[in-house]
Amino acid sequence: MIYLQLFFEFFKTGLFAVGGGMATLPFLYDMAERTGWFTAAQIADMLAVSESTPGPIGVNMATYVGFVTGGVPGAVVASLGLVVPSLIVIMIVAAVLKSFRDNKYVNAAFYGLRPASTAMVASAGITVALSTFVTGSVAALGDLVTAIDWKGVALAAVLLVLTRWVKWTKKLHPIVFIALSAAVGVLLKF
Repeated sequence: MIYLQLFFEFFKTGLFAVGGGMATLPFLYDMAERTGWFTAAQIADMLAVSESTPGPIGVNMATYVGFVTGGVPGAVVASLGLVVPSLIVIMIVAAVLKSFRDNKYVNAAFYGLRPASTAMVASAGITVALSTFVTGSVAALGDLVTAIDWKGVALAAVLLVLTRWVKWTKKLHPIVFIALSAAVGVLLKF
C-alpha cells in the first residue's frame, strides 16, 4: 500500500509542479505535513543533497523520499511517479501541438504558465531561504536578531562575493563552491 501511496503523491507532484525541480518544493512541504514521511527541516537537507548530486532536483528528492519511506522499491516507485506525468503530457502535447501550433489560445496558455512557474520557483526560494537563515519562529521584530542564523547569512554573503565580484574566483566551477561550503558546514557544525 505504501508504494501505491508514494506513486500517487509523486504523480500529483509531477503533474502540477510546472517549472522544474524547485517548483516541487511547495508540494513536498505539503506532503511532509500530510504524510509525516519527512519533516520540513529534512527538505532543506534533501534540497542540498539533490543540488549537489547529478540529475534533476525533483527526481533526486523523490528518490530520496521514496528510499527513506520504502527502501529501494520505494525510491523507484516515487521516481517513476514523478516522471510519468511529464512523459504522458509530452507525448500528448507532441501529438497535438503540431496541429495547434498557430492557435492563439494555445500560445496564450503557454504564455500564462510562465508567471505561474515563476511564482512557484520564487515561493520555493523564499521558503528555502527562510528555513536556512531563520532558526525559529519570529514573534516580534526584536526576536528577529536572535532568530537569524548568522553563520548561514555570513556563508551566503561570502559565496555571493566570491561568485559575483572576485575576478579570479568567479571563474571557478560551481562544484568548487559546493565542496567548500560543505567543508565549512562540517567544520563550523551548521
